[in-house]
Amino acid sequence: MLLIQCPWCGPRAESEFSYGGEADIVRPLDTEHLSDKEWGDYLFMRKNTRGMHREQWNHAQGCRRWFNAERDTVTYAFRSTSKIGSLNEGE
Repeated sequence: MLLIQCPWCGPRAESEFSYGGEADIVRPLDTEHLSDKEWGDYLFMRKNTRGMHREQWNHAQGCRRWFNAERDTVTYAFRSTSKIGSLNEGE
């Protein structure tokens, strides 16, 4: 069983979590004036990085909070987790 370190609850089973996609994607400010291509790029285009990748996860069957994680997409190993907006990893 894979354990994921929730920044609030500690290590928990992977089955308690939901993947939320790539982290650090900034929503465009003026969405009404985006072209269809620009809006589509924001909604659907992702890096799909092989190796270390920053992601968002939700502790859906626990505290229900969102957090950031750094995970290797090849080995599935988590390097770190952190509260969204925190400056220090592991906070």
